[in-house]
Amino acid sequence: MKYFIYLVIGIFFGIIMFKSEAASWFRIYEMFQFDSFHMYGIIGSALVLGIIGVQIIKRKNMKPLDGSEMSLSPKDRGVVRYLFGGIIFGLGWALAGACPGPMYVLAGAGFSLILLVIFGALLGTFLYGILKDKLPH
Repeated sequence: MKYFIYLVIGIFFGIIMFKSEAASWFRIYEMFQFDSFHMYGIIGSALVLGIIGVQIIKRKNMKPLDGSEMSLSPKDRGVVRYLFGGIIFGLGWALAGACPGPMYVLAGAGFSLILLVIFGALLGTFLYGILKDKLPH
């Protein structure tokens, strides 16, 4: 039942992303050209809602639905790896016209060529998992 709820929420989220044009290559192109506020508004509102949500979770000491223990520990502050990862992510986003969430939305909307991009993203994630321990921290 838990997975069914996740599936329904994911479908609802995908519909919202598609209808708000967050998965539109044209809207992403506009954003990178600084021609429109549309995507910045979507990203900014998601950021604000995320901050509010995390603060509520921290202040109310909420637990996951399965009752397990959860901790929001601080991340490593190494700048180089975040810069390198951000550059790779940004280049992939600009070249593909979609970040990971909208890639699946576009596949669900019938844009079959995005399957090539999804394959590349999964391959890159797999290679990172293999090389993660060999990379400098």
